[in-house]
Amino acid sequence: MKKTIVILALFNSFINLFGQEKSKDSIKEKIPFEGMDQTWQNGSDRRTNSVLTSKYFTGSVMIDANYTHSFNNPNDNTVVGSTALARNNEMQISSANLGGEFNYEGARGRIMTQFGTRSTVIPRNDYSVYRGQYQLDNAYRYLSEAYAGYHFNKWYGINVDAGMFMSYIGLNSYYQVENWEYQASFTSDNTPWFFNGLRVQMFPTKKLKVEAWIINGWQSYGRFNSMPGFGGNITWCPNESVKLLTNDYYGTDAAGLPNRIRFHSDNSLLVRYYNQPKAAGVSRMAFSSTVDLGFEKGDGVGGFSGTDTNPAQYFLSGMVYNRIWFNRNQFAWTIGGGYMTNPGRYLVLLPTGDASPLPNPNNPTQTEGTHPYDTSAGTQFKGWDCSTNFDWMPNQSITFRAEFVHREANVPYFAGSGGVTSPTGYTTTPLPATWQPDLVKMENRIVFAILFRI
Repeated sequence: MKKTIVILALFNSFINLFGQEKSKDSIKEKIPFEGMDQTWQNGSDRRTNSVLTSKYFTGSVMIDANYTHSFNNPNDNTVVGSTALARNNEMQISSANLGGEFNYEGARGRIMTQFGTRSTVIPRNDYSVYRGQYQLDNAYRYLSEAYAGYHFNKWYGINVDAGMFMSYIGLNSYYQVENWEYQASFTSDNTPWFFNGLRVQMFPTKKLKVEAWIINGWQSYGRFNSMPGFGGNITWCPNESVKLLTNDYYGTDAAGLPNRIRFHSDNSLLVRYYNQPKAAGVSRMAFSSTVDLGFEKGDGVGGFSGTDTNPAQYFLSGMVYNRIWFNRNQFAWTIGGGYMTNPGRYLVLLPTGDASPLPNPNNPTQTEGTHPYDTSAGTQFKGWDCSTNFDWMPNQSITFRAEFVHREANVPYFAGSGGVTSPTGYTTTPLPATWQPDLVKMENRIVFAILFRI
């Protein structure tokens, strides 16, 4: 009898926590961060409202069109080491997104499609799709977000979602229209844009979000080993001028190496230190800073403390950007950059000189093909970048951007004048036995972009 009473009491507590026994008319739903201006934040939606809004659906359309010129002038027009850009000296649609969010009495769902070069650039970095049958890179290629879940009207909201959602790691948004810079620094470009799994978002107070993830892995459609990835996010905005967040991840993400664990911590601070939105001169100023650290350990690598038999394999990076708005926030100038060191190269975006990027059966952490990029334990990679741009934003739905980017690495990495495809730049040209991809240590480029969102 006592056990029955205890069980009934626990069940009643659960109902009180997550249940919605009261009608929605009698409960005023609390909205997290309500009344706070977050349009200035790097990696956030700069719109004050959405025009495609109805009672049950909020729509979204985004188009990212760009032209980029590399001063290295690769003969195949291929961009190396970027998830935002794909082709040099050509007008490109990097991404065209269509979708929105549905809500009905707590039930919620979101879907955003993606078309353009990003639907190839992003899947090509995921080697989990080679485990087992079915082509996951094709199945998910045209989706950037797709999840379903439920909203519990507790505290300032609790959301439980399953599907594909954005990762937050690296501060920058996957959608360029939300970022201060177009070409992301190494910190963002070499960390995940999406996760595939389960997410629980909790808003205990108006100013705090706590989030937990159980996911397939580190920006992977599938799972490399038997253990899933685990992680979470904490975001705190003490007021509308300050934002602090941390993202942390733990998993096993080396194919066929279940004892090689990965840990990663991503931490950002954003501060708006000047705000006069109606000023004709300088109307707003803000900066963002991000520091990341992580490591891999086990199955032949030693994390931060490597040895001759277990070399160090870790990730350290940081980036800082400052942005100044003018003329009632219609114009903006951004300057910044970052640094990354990644012994073992386990997060480095592989140059596209490998014509057949399939896993190497003798070493599942590498790729095979005509010219694979060396990611052996102990290999070194250090890179730094800086950029500056100028934006014209005549309204909240359009941004015209001109950006200059300088990037360097301590090893040959970027596409040189000879390109990374063939002597002529075409995939149809047979490769001479002596031909090698032309990789160089430095590149300068200019990016012109039109970013639309409604």
